Amino acid sequence: MKMWSGRFRQPLNPEFEHWQRSFAYDRRLLPYELEASRAHARALKNVGVLSAEELASTLFGLDQISEKANQSPEYLDDPDAEDVHHFVEKQLVSMIGDTGLKLHTGRSRNEQIATDLRLFVRDSIDRLVTSLADLANTLVSRAEQACTAAMPAYTHWQKAEPVLVAHWLLAYFEMFVRDAERLVDCRKRVNVCPLGSGAVAGATLALDRRAVAAELGFDGPTLNSMDATSDREFAIEFANAVSLLGLHLSRWAEEMMLFSTAEFGFVRLPEAFSTGSSAMPQKKNPDLLELTRGKASRIIGDTMALMISIKGLPLAYNKDLQETQEPLFDAADTALGALPLITAWMKAAEFDYERMQAAAQSGYMNAFAAATYLSERGVPFRSAHEMVGKAVQYGLGKKCELHDLSLAELKQFSPVFEQDIYARLTVASVLTIHDVTGGTAPTQVKEALAAAKQKIANMRGVVHAYA
Repeated sequence: MKMWSGRFRQPLNPEFEHWQRSFAYDRRLLPYELEASRAHARALKNVGVLSAEELASTLFGLDQISEKANQSPEYLDDPDAEDVHHFVEKQLVSMIGDTGLKLHTGRSRNEQIATDLRLFVRDSIDRLVTSLADLANTLVSRAEQACTAAMPAYTHWQKAEPVLVAHWLLAYFEMFVRDAERLVDCRKRVNVCPLGSGAVAGATLALDRRAVAAELGFDGPTLNSMDATSDREFAIEFANAVSLLGLHLSRWAEEMMLFSTAEFGFVRLPEAFSTGSSAMPQKKNPDLLELTRGKASRIIGDTMALMISIKGLPLAYNKDLQETQEPLFDAADTALGALPLITAWMKAAEFDYERMQAAAQSGYMNAFAAATYLSERGVPFRSAHEMVGKAVQYGLGKKCELHDLSLAELKQFSPVFEQDIYARLTVASVLTIHDVTGGTAPTQVKEALAAAKQKIANMRGVVHAYA
């Protein structure tokens, strides 16, 4: 029997009935549906709808549904279930009889799905933050392993200045920390309970909504029944945060791919996460990196689908909202599936520090240091910039680096140059002059690594507090 069939005389068109069902994908919400149903059952007992015996029977039935679903996936193969709510009611009635029909007293599927989805998103956030903490920890470990190794940093994909390899890795660390912070902030707005909102106007029973919310770990009840039953903004905000995570993962993947090419040779692809070519025997392809880049597009597409589904809907619940579930699930699944593999890739990849260091010593990346040297000795920086630029042009003509020019040659461009300029043009010296918070000087990077470890501890602490 349908949950809504009393008003109808004609049966549904069979093809339409199958087409409009959501149980094929919302069955994954079963644990959340059962959790919310237990809380609602206790609330019904408190207002006298269920006796103590009926509550015990209902809770037993709900536990049996959970146990059967865990023991046998085939248990969920119900061709008649319209959605997860219908499935639970059907199974409950088959186990405990007509008492199972009382569970729907004082509630609507509109509030049920809104609650289930919030529980799903909340759980997904906690799992994502845990995975991000693992990835962040791996980045810090690799940064520590790099010690004082240097590499070129690029702007406009042209060599700019040397940086510590650790500094480069910590740049990605900062991105992923912001992703975790966004998700934690999103969780605050997710964590309110729609139960008690009814179909649109609020429950007709004097349910203790605050007690129900507290039992489910929510911070409190939603404050407007129309908004609560039709809102999917929390899903969009979550997907947006995951999209930014996808963007960061895609940037990371792109750079790792470039640095693994023969032309760069900074990174050696781990074989466990690569494949070969069916035609070219020599190939080792960066499959994980390419798929990471592609899956970022998929997550962004999910976010767009969510936004477009909502943009024209009047208050309150509309069946269109059913179409928000699959993009939401896909965005969460895609990110949760990728992060552990990316962390494993990051642990397995090898960095060619010798090649990186050599690349950091060519390409006039000490030019800014030379200009800084002159400005420290009273030359206006704009003039110093011009002088060093001419020296670079001269070196290009001679096919040599700045530090290969003689002092007499350097003095052609500024008489301020002295013998001590050569000490200032070494990679170690160039790194050291960037001694400001956030800079690549070794002392600053050492402090950044210590701060990074504390941030990871904070990330894990937040998730532990929610558990």
